[in-house]
Amino acid sequence: VQLQASGGGLVQAGGSLRLSCAASGRSFSTYAVGWFRQAPGKEREFVGSISGSGGTTYYADSVKGRFTISRDNAKNTVFLQMNSLKPEDTAVYFCAARTTTATRYPYWGQGTLVTVSS
Repeated sequence: VQLQASGGGLVQAGGSLRLSCAASGRSFSTYAVGWFRQAPGKEREFVGSISGSGGTTYYADSVKGRFTISRDNAKNTVFLQMNSLKPEDTAVYFCAARTTTATRYPYWGQGTLVTVSS
């Protein structure tokens, strides 16, 4: 499966952005998708994930209550809705996919930059 993230940009603190992760390939609903981010000078960190069916989501504590992950399997797309953005959310955001039985994410898209100004 190939992934492409989009939707990044510059937003003021308190604002919102929605990122998209478009996937190519068949059987997209059999892949869980995760969102990760990497801020300048920091290691990549997990943001959240969604199961293949969309019925289960997980979030990092730092974004819980502010970010929401959803998916439209008919359109092979996963979304990351980011609300109440903070300057510390500034990072390159990546989406990644794994089969439901895998423990790691072997498929990665290119990142999209999110910059939150104070």
